[in-house]
Amino acid sequence: VQLQASGGGLVQAGGSLRLSCAASGRTFSGYAVGWFRQAPGKEREFVAAIRWSAGTTYYAASVKGRFTISRDNAKNTVSLQMNSLKPEDTAVYYCAASLRIIVSMIRTPSSYEYWGQGTQVTVSS
Repeated sequence: VQLQASGGGLVQAGGSLRLSCAASGRTFSGYAVGWFRQAPGKEREFVAAIRWSAGTTYYAASVKGRFTISRDNAKNTVSLQMNSLKPEDTAVYYCAASLRIIVSMIRTPSSYEYWGQGTQVTVSS
């Protein structure tokens, strides 16, 4: 499966952005899809994930209550709605997918087989 992330941009603190991850090559059915981010000089970190079939969602503590991950069956996309953005949310955001993930490892980048290109999110103070 090939992934295409989009929706990044520049926003002021307190604002919102919506990222989208589209799949080509096959549907997301049976996959877990995650969002990760990487700021300059930092390791890639987990943001949120969704198990497509069950709809179960997972969030990093730093974004819970501000970000919402969702799926659109008709469009075969996973979205990340980001509200109340903070300067510390600034990073390149990546979507990733796994067909064989173990739920206990859903927050681990190396658990994902497929990655999209990143999309830059910049939050100004």
